[in-house]
Amino acid sequence: MTYEELLEISPYSLNKKDKSRILTKRLVELTKHHRENCPEYAKILDSISFDENQVQNYEQLPFLPVRLFKELSLKSISDEKIVKTMTSSGTSGQSVSRIYLDKITSSNQQKTMVKIVNEYTGSRRMPMIILDCPSVIKSRAMFSARGAGILGFSVFGSKKIYALDDDMRLDVEGLKVFLEKYHGQRIFMFGFTFMVWQHFYKELIRLKESNVEFDLSDGILIHGGGWKKLASEAVSPEEFHQRLRAVCGLDHIHDYYGMVEQTGCIYMECECGHLHASVFSDVVIRRPEDFSVCKIGEKGIIQVVSAIPESYPGHSLITEDEGMLLGEDDCPCGRKGKYFKIFGRLQNAEIRGCSDTYAATFN
Repeated sequence: MTYEELLEISPYSLNKKDKSRILTKRLVELTKHHRENCPEYAKILDSISFDENQVQNYEQLPFLPVRLFKELSLKSISDEKIVKTMTSSGTSGQSVSRIYLDKITSSNQQKTMVKIVNEYTGSRRMPMIILDCPSVIKSRAMFSARGAGILGFSVFGSKKIYALDDDMRLDVEGLKVFLEKYHGQRIFMFGFTFMVWQHFYKELIRLKESNVEFDLSDGILIHGGGWKKLASEAVSPEEFHQRLRAVCGLDHIHDYYGMVEQTGCIYMECECGHLHASVFSDVVIRRPEDFSVCKIGEKGIIQVVSAIPESYPGHSLITEDEGMLLGEDDCPCGRKGKYFKIFGRLQNAEIRGCSDTYAATFN
């Protein structure tokens, strides 16, 4: 199956058996492709005597640690075919992942994210408030994870405004004019979790004390990353939601889980508060002692697989995050596939997320 054919499938329509069959075939093909085109990846597979022809299920595929992309330049294309290089966020002195994209992989990332997000927002583009500052978007050839997130989600916006200036101050007057202009329309909002809290929510609280209020009851917010910092402030996802609803009426809020090493295949939070895997990707929870597969309800390390990456061997990765599978094909929201929750970084794991990195440098 080509990726174009996979894109024709509704993101949450396949049951466990059908998804496993399709995803296994695609991921085995990608493993062969990268073995043939990425010498470093081939050496890794040879070192463990791996034979992809023996794979019966994608859970049997080897996985690379996400940190490896900070240490090696891994790509399955020639330098001439690189159209975009994406980097993970890193605090000062910290190494960053570098992900090399060709036209096909970059295009498939965007198409996939559109398919997934449209399941939650509808296909109509909306006026958009970007809860960040414009300077994040610098080079169109070299994207940070934060900038890539903003540009990726911007396709869902018709008219756009940055809510913050480059000093991370809320543009109160600009926001007033924007909301007045699009009054009565659904507003799409995007930002990274810590910055939404630190520079948007806290400023709305301050403004409310001065009798300046915003009505965002027609808004829909998608946010991701940064829970580590909020946990230190004793802010749970439930409280995050409740506080935003109280200060501005915002009630349609969806968290998501994703990483620059597998851009496009994001895991969106449904109305029941569960993160969902689409047909384009999946999660496997593994026991830290031997990397065996955990059962439903058992904590472990999160492995992520993605059907997208053709320009670099990022189709099967072990993360530095701890999670738990909650179920499969039976979420009350009606979406098929695995649904899960995240508990945060493994102890002593390096800070990697966009918003967490910003939080580390903010103080």
